Amino acid sequence: MPLEFTKMHALGNDYVYVCTYRQRVDEPAALARRIADRHRGVGGDGLILIAPPESPDAHVRMVLYNADGSRGQMCGNGIRCVAKYAYERGLARVNPMRVQTDHGLLTCELRVDAGGCVEAARVDMGPPILDPARIPVALPGERIVDVRIQIEGLDLPVTCVSLGNPHAVFFVPDVGIIPLGYWGPRVERSPLFPQRTNVHFVQVLAPQRLRMITWERGSGITQACGTGASAACVAGVLTGRAAHDVTVDMPGGQLAIAWDARTRHVFMTGSATEVFTGSWPD
Repeated sequence: MPLEFTKMHALGNDYVYVCTYRQRVDEPAALARRIADRHRGVGGDGLILIAPPESPDAHVRMVLYNADGSRGQMCGNGIRCVAKYAYERGLARVNPMRVQTDHGLLTCELRVDAGGCVEAARVDMGPPILDPARIPVALPGERIVDVRIQIEGLDLPVTCVSLGNPHAVFFVPDVGIIPLGYWGPRVERSPLFPQRTNVHFVQVLAPQRLRMITWERGSGITQACGTGASAACVAGVLTGRAAHDVTVDMPGGQLAIAWDARTRHVFMTGSATEVFTGSWPD
């Protein structure tokens, strides 16, 4: 039987979404590699399954596979699209919505227009993980903040953060001169990162304005990264470069990120867009 799918994106960070409430995906890792192929498949940064929740406290579940078939724990842009899909199709007509992820239960506050369409969502990403062993990153210390590392000629201070998935944040004077396609995979697969890492180069335009480019673990160069933008905000605060509330400019658009000083939770606000639906003859 053909597999019904929906193509969605959030700031150009695009995934193929498959709802498993009434259809089954037996080999999701293999499907992710085929369906995300931009030349021979639908094309996308990966595959996200929208599944019934396993937790009684959740309304819907998100299961993420990167374009290379590897399992991802969390996607900040993807979770907004999952919430949009679930709300608009009646899987969970609730607001706020609790989404089960491999990083735990996350709450999405939806901005719904008069026609019942979800335009944007504010996601409580929880507190950032800064313990090197939990990120993980193989460097000594209680926190990895502006620690200079060398990887195949790259010699820059790095700040490491996890928002359910690992991030390496490098602050640079100008992201426009960074050869992301060269450095991204080398940092991602460095032995310093036992589970690989997402790689971000960040330029500070002002204390409340950052510009970021991203190489995502398992997917390569992407237009935007929600957890990465959240990590950039945290890294900016920890290094004294940025405020607790920032706008992060990425090739695909902007995200509003706030790291609450009282609760220590990070909040991410951005859009979600449906592109088209189709059938995959697999």
